[in-house]
Amino acid sequence: MADQNSSADVAPVTVEQFMQMSDEEKGKLPKARQKKLAKMVEVAKKKAAKGNAGEAQRGDVAPKGEGKAAANKQKKKAQQVSAEDLMDSTPKGEKKIMKKMLPAYHPKYVESAWGEWWEAQQFFTADVEEALKRNDDQKFVMVIPPPNVTGSLHLGHALMATIEDTITRWHRMHGRVTLYLPGVDHAGIATQVVVEKKLAREKNLTRHDLGREAFVNEVWKWKDEYGAQITMQLRKMGLSVDWTREEFTFSKKLSIAVNEAFVRLYDKGLIYRDTRLVNWCCKLRTALSDIEVDYVDITGRTMMKVPNHDDEIEFGVLTHFAYKVERSDEELVIATTRLETMLGDVAVAVHPNDSRYKHLIGSELVHPFVDRKLKIIADDELVDMEFGTGAVKVTPAHDPNDFACGRRHNLEEVSILTDEGLMNNSCGQFAGMKRYQARVEVEKALEAKALLRGKTDNPMRLGLCSRTADIIEPLLKPQWWVDCKEIARRSTEAVRSGELKLVPNIFEGTWFNWLDNIRDWCVSRQLWWGHRIPAYLAAAKNGSSEWIVGRDEDDARNRAAEKLGVDGAELTLEQDEDVLDTWFSSGLFPFSVFGWPEETKDLQGFFPTTLLETGHDILFFWVARMVMMSLALTDKLPFKTVYLHAMVRDKHGRKMTKSLGNVIDPLEVIGGTNLDQLLQKLQKSNLDPRELEKANSGMKLDYPDGIPECGADALRCGLLAYTQQARDINLDVQRVVGYRNFCNKLWNASRFALSNLGEDFVFKPENLQKAVEHSDPMDLYILDCLNIACRDTENAMKGFALYNAVSATYKFWLYELCDVYLEVIKPVVNGEDPDAKNYALHVLYHCLHSGLRLLHPIMPFLTEELFQRLPNREKHDDAISISLSAFPQYSESMAFPGAHRQVDSAMEITKSIRSLRAAYNLTPSARPEIYVLCRDDQSFEDGQKTSIKIATLSRSSKVEILKLGSGNVPSGCGVAVVNENTEVHMALAGLVDVEAELTKLRGNAREKKILVEGYQKKMSVPDYEKNVPKNVQEKNTANLAKYKQEMETIEDLIDRFELLLKG
Repeated sequence: MADQNSSADVAPVTVEQFMQMSDEEKGKLPKARQKKLAKMVEVAKKKAAKGNAGEAQRGDVAPKGEGKAAANKQKKKAQQVSAEDLMDSTPKGEKKIMKKMLPAYHPKYVESAWGEWWEAQQFFTADVEEALKRNDDQKFVMVIPPPNVTGSLHLGHALMATIEDTITRWHRMHGRVTLYLPGVDHAGIATQVVVEKKLAREKNLTRHDLGREAFVNEVWKWKDEYGAQITMQLRKMGLSVDWTREEFTFSKKLSIAVNEAFVRLYDKGLIYRDTRLVNWCCKLRTALSDIEVDYVDITGRTMMKVPNHDDEIEFGVLTHFAYKVERSDEELVIATTRLETMLGDVAVAVHPNDSRYKHLIGSELVHPFVDRKLKIIADDELVDMEFGTGAVKVTPAHDPNDFACGRRHNLEEVSILTDEGLMNNSCGQFAGMKRYQARVEVEKALEAKALLRGKTDNPMRLGLCSRTADIIEPLLKPQWWVDCKEIARRSTEAVRSGELKLVPNIFEGTWFNWLDNIRDWCVSRQLWWGHRIPAYLAAAKNGSSEWIVGRDEDDARNRAAEKLGVDGAELTLEQDEDVLDTWFSSGLFPFSVFGWPEETKDLQGFFPTTLLETGHDILFFWVARMVMMSLALTDKLPFKTVYLHAMVRDKHGRKMTKSLGNVIDPLEVIGGTNLDQLLQKLQKSNLDPRELEKANSGMKLDYPDGIPECGADALRCGLLAYTQQARDINLDVQRVVGYRNFCNKLWNASRFALSNLGEDFVFKPENLQKAVEHSDPMDLYILDCLNIACRDTENAMKGFALYNAVSATYKFWLYELCDVYLEVIKPVVNGEDPDAKNYALHVLYHCLHSGLRLLHPIMPFLTEELFQRLPNREKHDDAISISLSAFPQYSESMAFPGAHRQVDSAMEITKSIRSLRAAYNLTPSARPEIYVLCRDDQSFEDGQKTSIKIATLSRSSKVEILKLGSGNVPSGCGVAVVNENTEVHMALAGLVDVEAELTKLRGNAREKKILVEGYQKKMSVPDYEKNVPKNVQEKNTANLAKYKQEMETIEDLIDRFELLLKG
């Protein structure tokens, strides 16, 4: 029969429940438990009396033996907050009304109100009058790479914004006049495509159904909706931009600058009109810039879907066919991957030194399908006589190399395609066919004429439109071009001379490669959304006409009248229907935003800018264009330094695209979201059904449980931690969750510190100096750690090594302040020595005040929240906001390497003690005696100064520091070697039942041995590697290694306990 006071069938009782029990109820509990709970109540009451509410709550833990689950349940319950607790009642734009600190970190509450207050107070609005007084070193100016107004920002934008804002805040905290200017790009082709898709999906209309004016109005509606979405996202990220100077590349102000730039470049002879080859998208019916072309490599014959074609099309094949020499039995065999373009052939080129064809140079070939003779020409640039047959078809209107050859030889340029990709009237019997339908039909016709000579696989690279996935066609078009040769030369010279710096410098090679081999820039686009080209076809009554460039129609009319020698009133002007490449207006952004071409104060005070930060993928397409445009139009570099960040990919290394379902909105990480919401977002997107199915699968695979709420600070910190990677970042959102936990650690550490400081604490610098003079090793240690963090963070920021700034601040807060200093000062702040307590609190306050400022550029919201909670801060720091406070600096007077060495040694000893505790399975409540044996004077002296701290950190009843040969270590100790000079002895008498532990361990060892032998037997059967599936073999190997390791660990423990028995 069980004793009535046994613990069987007695439910766990918490401290809180025990305090509410009557004496009769308490009497029914086992006596041991009554005693334990009564003691815990006393501890909780004492802590509550000291005002440490958080510590009192942590007294509500389950009694020993009831497991961690009950303790964790109590902890979670203590940290629960209501929806009302998370609500912020601060009127918009006013300084946040501070509530009592929540028991745990909640980013929604912490990040509320601060952004609106910063903006209302105009903390980030740059003073141009002050800027005009400062030299360049006293200013920091940066424009945001304007995101496209095509929808929401993604994590790539979030990385860009975080890097830029971190750098900006750091400069502001150094007292510089700081301007971080925001803006949005109208993104011509990207935006037009999105709106066209939307019209097709929702109304089954094309832009041609609406007409130009009505369609442009639809795009403006899109801009108004999504431009606001983008600025909202940037605000949520905590960007310290000057919203009073926000710009849009299609605004009236910037449109004036665009027209002026075009006219000035034309007047300088740098813009001209010519019929040349462009990248043409038949689906969109427009020319594309090189950046809007994606490339896919194929290794041989490949069937692919192409827009506007029903059947899959064959690519990756060389088709060989013959041209007959006129009035001869000879033929030339040609090979091509684009058979349909033979309808535009005007010549065949051979090498002038090729003996096989020398006698044919100047002869003509018969085209089998069109009434055209093809001349055989000699060209040593186009032809490699060792490759293929040594004869090359020349199609000047559809191939860049052929075009150059045609210009060298003055060949006819025969275009075979319409804008929509149909064969035109030059194509004889194939006219009206889709281009790839014509490819098939031409092959059949060649075979019918006995001219087909076979087909072979051919690895090749296909250019695809990034918007439609249509195959890019080189097409001959009359367009406007920028002559880039001289301004490109000046741009490369700026980098070579060091006047313009690229960071990291590994991208200098890319810069030189592109600009040293630059081609003229086609700036015409056959779109409706964008800046209309300020060029007019002026026609006179006498029949003469001329393209005229002017700032507006009146300017163009006056120019045309002068050039044509007629009365302006007699002229008819028709503006070019085309718009300018988006990169043209974006290329003006660093100076157009400041009012150029007018000589405004902003232009004088803020241009040239200090830094451009952007992704390395647009180094040529945007950065180089800005440099070239600025040199051409202002004769100045637009910025001194370019910092290029890596591309953000998903955790699998894939590019983030909507069709893969791996594009994440920063707000989904900041506020958290579930899988259903992620899938609903995809449903509302512009994806076609096939893409949507693929995207849904990708989203379910990567985010089966959605994304937990992380907050902007954790997102920023997580992104910056990745920036060590120069080219690609494989972003795992779970890593951001880790930094959310870091925020929670900061919150709890500050909560502990503030509760101990109290509301009446006043920091006095002289008291901090007294603490230094008092020379407590732990105080000096943490001050030295802070000093090192200041030095390392400053150096990291100067060198754009933002990942090192994260590492330095993270290390200080987590591993040095939280894990070491806060633990060792608990007995001090709760102790009876008022001087020691005062010193510790001043050091603690100084660490908070400096550590928060150190971290602020990275985590602006949390640091502002905690900075504003520092008691009586205004009595020594007049900064109204942490964003305007001074960035902490390294000081020789705060360097204490000796104390740092002492504490590092103490931590090594503590680590060894903790390892011994684990090795001998000591309970958390066990308090062993520790004997530290030192072999040298330095270790002995350091140990003497830190022994009490070691005892606190290692939960030991005492730590005695002994010099080798000068003291006695009791028998029955566990031993651990710390280093060559120090070893730790832990007295285990009365703490460990050696016999019982050995019995248990030997049983475990037998079990592990049986498992090991079982796997060894299983894996040694004949033909194991041949007959057992690979995945099963891998699993067996992993399990065998696991159980072997476990068995070795247990055997090591058995050896330890047997040594104790031998005593």
